[in-house]
Amino acid sequence: MDSIDDLDSSLLLHSNIPPLSSSAIMRVRHLHKKGKKNAWVCGIIVKINFIKVGIVYTITSSISMRAIQRSNCYHYEGHKSACKYGNTYYMIIFGGVQIILSQIPNFRNIEWLSVIAATMSFIYSTIGAALGLAKVIENGEIKGSIAGNPASTPASKAWAISQALGDIAFAFPFSVIFLEVMDTLRSYPPEKVTMKKASILAVITTTFFYLCCGGFGYAAFGDSTPGNLLTGFGFYEPYWLIDFANACVVLHLVGGYQVFSQPLFASVEQCFREKYPNSRFVTGDLKQISALRLNPLSLCFRTAYVAFTTGFSMLFPYFNQVVGVAGAINFWPIVVYFPVEMYLAQKHIEHWTKRSVFLRVYSLVTLIVMLYAFVGSIKGLIAARFS
Repeated sequence: MDSIDDLDSSLLLHSNIPPLSSSAIMRVRHLHKKGKKNAWVCGIIVKINFIKVGIVYTITSSISMRAIQRSNCYHYEGHKSACKYGNTYYMIIFGGVQIILSQIPNFRNIEWLSVIAATMSFIYSTIGAALGLAKVIENGEIKGSIAGNPASTPASKAWAISQALGDIAFAFPFSVIFLEVMDTLRSYPPEKVTMKKASILAVITTTFFYLCCGGFGYAAFGDSTPGNLLTGFGFYEPYWLIDFANACVVLHLVGGYQVFSQPLFASVEQCFREKYPNSRFVTGDLKQISALRLNPLSLCFRTAYVAFTTGFSMLFPYFNQVVGVAGAINFWPIVVYFPVEMYLAQKHIEHWTKRSVFLRVYSLVTLIVMLYAFVGSIKGLIAARFS
């Protein structure tokens, strides 16, 4: 249907279907307009989140590559050696690789990419959890406390909690590419059936590994637990296992960067093609080189995008703080607000019913918590940048 008026007219053509009342028509019009506006806002937020994930993945990959070098240094030079290295060099390497991969058409649709990413994630998560458990057994005690890491003042503790909430919110970013995944499914079985099973499996699996890595890590090191078990060097030996785990992290994020970036590339470039269909810069090709199809627009835009995420990562190379900000930005609108609003609209739940009030209160409380996490994470990022 081209409009709500067409919908109403088509209904009137069927004698067995009564015409819509004026109040019903107004309600449908309202939902239609609200839906278009929400879809536009949701699209903007999702695109911002793609950029955000690219920045975080650049930082994380550089830290893991640096960790491999530090692990070898500690092994050969001793655990008391300085072994200090910067992240900039590794960010540039990661960015260079992404510039090349970004020019491969339909890179995110390559089947082996998902297989490799899932395998690498499973391997390094298992290694991290196993090393944490082994350390707890070696210590013969469970370190840490229910109160968490102590702070000098109550205010410092409150800001630390806010940043931790942002970190937790970032832990489930699959909602950002939820629609992209649905778009790749076959017509049968229905998308909602497949996605429901996939979502349940994804949440259960990731929650299990997060709890194992976080729980065993804190039990092993207590208040001195590093931000990342594999890169913070709570473990030194076996060094080859630490190197292997960090290499798995890098391989995972090299592909993951493209999974989150390619939808943004496709969306932006499609807009240009629709607006400038006769432009050779937009639609022409430079040359064909194996799998690389060099289009002027794609070459310039994708290179500039990777340069931006790499440059931003070099300016703010602070893992915990950036992750906290990133998590606080997307969690409420993508995970809470839009799903709640869609549920209320699809189920035709009236205002001021118990279910409606409960879901709206839940959405409001989550918004307040995420604003708290966002402010605290921004404060931590600024403090880290200028300290």
